[in-house]
Amino acid sequence: MTPWFFVLLFLVAKAQATMTNQTDLQAAMDEMRLKSYHGFVILLKILNNSNKTLQNSDITFFMPTDQELSQADISLDQLEEFVLRHSIPTTLLLNNLSHFPNGSLVPSSIPNRMIKITKSRMMGVCVNDALIVTPNVCLTSSIRCHGISTAISYDKNSFSDTLPAKQSLAEPIVQRNEKKGAKSLPSTTMKKNRSLH
Repeated sequence: MTPWFFVLLFLVAKAQATMTNQTDLQAAMDEMRLKSYHGFVILLKILNNSNKTLQNSDITFFMPTDQELSQADISLDQLEEFVLRHSIPTTLLLNNLSHFPNGSLVPSSIPNRMIKITKSRMMGVCVNDALIVTPNVCLTSSIRCHGISTAISYDKNSFSDTLPAKQSLAEPIVQRNEKKGAKSLPSTTMKKNRSLH
């Protein structure tokens, strides 16, 4: 009788963990709706109903605006990749992101794809080419999320297998010319913002 008890206990614990993760995701989606990220919520609901990718509650989402999502070319078979390339498999508030050295690369939720964290006093924090415009949207669950100015794109330097061998995925990578990068960042972002209006 003792082995059955442990099997039952395991199944109950697993069911409770899944319910907790679903509760975290639901709470995060509620907060996203409050800040008008309805399009990203719809993507998460479709993805959550179709597979188990979102069972992990240790995740940070970067959410493009509804206007940006309406212009994105996403097919149903690319939905999971789109959501995962807009996330990091750990929970990070804006304060955490701002403590990364400028130019650090952190792994995205897609294997071998890296997100570059850049900072500017004038503009704030960027993930790849997207500016964080609404930080810390999700705070009541273990999931974190931030609104961004545009959909995240990856260039050839965003793939971890193309990084020089001496650079580790776990180590922050600092740009050599930090001042030059910080000066060029605002003008590039301002051009993008002008084209949106």
